[in-house]
Amino acid sequence: GDVGLAAWFREWARLERMAVSLCTYECRLVPGLLQSEAYARALFENRIPLLTDEQLEAQVAARLERQKMLYERPHVPFSFIVEEHVFRRPFGDVEQMRDMYDRVLTLSAPRNVTLQIVPPDAGLHACMDGPIQILETPEGRRLAYAEGQENGRLISDPKEVSLLHQRYDTLRSQALNPKDSRALLERLRGEL
Repeated sequence: GDVGLAAWFREWARLERMAVSLCTYECRLVPGLLQSEAYARALFENRIPLLTDEQLEAQVAARLERQKMLYERPHVPFSFIVEEHVFRRPFGDVEQMRDMYDRVLTLSAPRNVTLQIVPPDAGLHACMDGPIQILETPEGRRLAYAEGQENGRLISDPKEVSLLHQRYDTLRSQALNPKDSRALLERLRGEL
């Protein structure tokens, strides 16, 4: 089931499926677990080097498959913190933008899923170094994953993971609460 996943992401995807909690901070794009099909497709269509049609379909299918975790594992807390500008970045047509907002609102609706948006006026914050994901394994180990251009890094050093967790927790207090975050998304959707 790992066709369509980058080699360096496969190990993380495997850990993700067993995790007892998952935290995601994203400042570039809508997190994979919350993307609409059209959004995921648009991202993969813009990949350089270009993907073949088969590769593109495999990537989109893998991404949508991963999203099932959110409702197949209702006892696992999923936390997302996303920069507001990510949701404002236009793609496709109005219909596809609306669909993207609907998808995010739907996938973040369950009680085990928390979405918090970081408004621009939060200023500079603890996670400016880039996107981060942190999970806890069934054995209580915390691992992190950092992703950049053409690479991903699994971080298992407890000190480093602890530091990233502190940054995440700090940002959590600076972001809008889940209720206000949803209201913001609904407003952005309405402004289309």
